[in-house]
Amino acid sequence: MSITKHDWTKDEIIAIYTKPMMDLLFEAATIHREHHDPNVVQVSTLLSIKTGGCSEDCGYCPQAKRYHTSIKTNALMTVSEVKEQAIQAKSSGSSRVCMGAAWRNVKDGAEFDQVLEMVRTINKLDMEVCCTLGMITENQAHRLAEAGLYAYNHNIDTSEEYYKEVISTRGFEDRLQTIENVRKTNITVCSGGIIGMGESIEDRAGMLVALSTLDPQPESVPINALVPVEGTPLEEEKPVEIWEMIRMVATTRIVMPETQVRLSAGRINMSREGQAMCFFAGANSIFSGDKLLTTPNNDVNEDMKMFEILGLRNQQPFAKVHQRETVEAADSQFASLGEKPKWSRPGHTIDRNLEASTKGK
Repeated sequence: MSITKHDWTKDEIIAIYTKPMMDLLFEAATIHREHHDPNVVQVSTLLSIKTGGCSEDCGYCPQAKRYHTSIKTNALMTVSEVKEQAIQAKSSGSSRVCMGAAWRNVKDGAEFDQVLEMVRTINKLDMEVCCTLGMITENQAHRLAEAGLYAYNHNIDTSEEYYKEVISTRGFEDRLQTIENVRKTNITVCSGGIIGMGESIEDRAGMLVALSTLDPQPESVPINALVPVEGTPLEEEKPVEIWEMIRMVATTRIVMPETQVRLSAGRINMSREGQAMCFFAGANSIFSGDKLLTTPNNDVNEDMKMFEILGLRNQQPFAKVHQRETVEAADSQFASLGEKPKWSRPGHTIDRNLEASTKGK
């Protein structure tokens, strides 16, 4: 069985990514079968619990309040609304609910307390629960762990070098610090990135270097294809070719053999045949449901039909890591500290981001 390597270099990863396709697929599929059941796919439902109004300038994101998109801003959902959505997701075959809030970082207070109660509620439904809430401190990570959080998502998006061409309002090092804070708990890490933002193959390899050299490597790595949204700085980027997605999935599988590789945003534009190639190359997790936060996604019934055609089975909850115990708020050992951490603001400017912020006014 292949041994997990933590010292991958950019050149080594580029050499894998650019192999002849048949050789790349054979190697990735072989490694995938050594570490995973090739006929089992983990299915998650992504739920936007607080939409829009974000202060960041991420060039790909329609939820940034500085850009002029058609996204409607919604306040934080109630616990009962989230529970209803989670029950529906479970009945549709999802083993995990991922909750996303358009925040720069978590702030202690009533809203975070409400999110903690959402985590407790979903965990008690015997579903894995994941959150993506922006940067978090170590104490906030411990509070999420006590509530029963299974995974925390915090994507690094791209290479450290190209990151500066996409986002100017927070630093790459803050992404890594958040992952480090999560690692101080029993929460698993979900972290990946986006291809199709104008980056080079070297940048794609750089992103995988940053993820694969973490020890331990993330338990889940989402590979997203940019979904260009009108009004965002990246609205005119060309769609990612399916072959690029297959290569990225296969390369990720080879350098992170034990990780669940998640076929994420952009899947709606892929044929069944293209998705099947991605599964063969090592993808073993998807988001299902009509939306990924704010962008369109594949219908769950269509996904189940595809699973039937391909002979795929849904992964059961807690198949990889055991269920967390839910600690009620009254019994928590980690109280709110009212923290006000100074996360970085790099201060450079990105011309296309500035142009998009004034366009349409």
